[in-house]
Amino acid sequence: MALQKEIWITSIIGLLFANNSFAARAIDHSEFADNKTVHVPNAADTEAARKTRLRSAGDKNLALEVSDTDLTYNIEQYFVGPYVIPKLEEVELSYNKRESLVQRITEKVRQALFSDLLTKWLPATPTKIATSGDSVAATAPSATGNRNAMSKNDVLEIKKKFDKWDISQEGRCILLDADMYNQLLNDLTTNESSAFLATADAAKGIVGKLYGFDFYERSTVYITAAGGTIKTGAAAATDCVAGLAWSDKCVSRAVGEIELYDNPGDATEFGDVISVDVRAGGSIIRSDGKGVLIIYQGTPA
Repeated sequence: MALQKEIWITSIIGLLFANNSFAARAIDHSEFADNKTVHVPNAADTEAARKTRLRSAGDKNLALEVSDTDLTYNIEQYFVGPYVIPKLEEVELSYNKRESLVQRITEKVRQALFSDLLTKWLPATPTKIATSGDSVAATAPSATGNRNAMSKNDVLEIKKKFDKWDISQEGRCILLDADMYNQLLNDLTTNESSAFLATADAAKGIVGKLYGFDFYERSTVYITAAGGTIKTGAAAATDCVAGLAWSDKCVSRAVGEIELYDNPGDATEFGDVISVDVRAGGSIIRSDGKGVLIIYQGTPA
């Protein structure tokens, strides 16, 4: 009988990862990524303007002390590995396993830090707005029943909230998961959809612009409870998906260089040992929590 040949394709199929282009829309504190804690001073409010020189009758117009506040956040370290590449595999495999592994673990550590960044951008008690569109099937992994779809009216509600907060018109962003993004597109008229898509900027990850907001899409953003509270426990049938609206002047990121550790020819592992890590952090930078809100799926009555 003829010898059976084993064929190795010369490349390996890569893993798929979420889009993290949204993270560029933040104040960059990356120069401080090697520090333990980042301090963000917040200016205290002052009294309203007066039409008289003195504050009250008999007042000698003494100066008041302004007490600014100090918002802080910590830089954390994210690790993937170590992994070993046996020498035998380096000889027998036709694809570059070292290169493939480095790419995969580098992307894994990026995924971890940017997913974590989304939670770090939320204040302790975030402002929440529920979607109000048509009734559609729930899309959270364990959810059942129906939810309200994302609609253009919901974007208008977010705009109104930002306007009342006096948030700058420049730098407003919304991040949606694939389902909420498609729901919004379906709610637009043909002309609105054409105008929305015409403003896309693939190089920057922007998928459209509506009512002054740059839109970004990611496979997942948040999972919340029915009332919009971010989930930390077990999945439930009442879960909802949610997106994020923010101003790029109200959040920060600090991302260091990804470090690759390579120990070739490790005597104890009989191969090359590789691992990566990165220091990163981020935060909302206003102590009043303005400039950031959650848009979560409402539940039809």
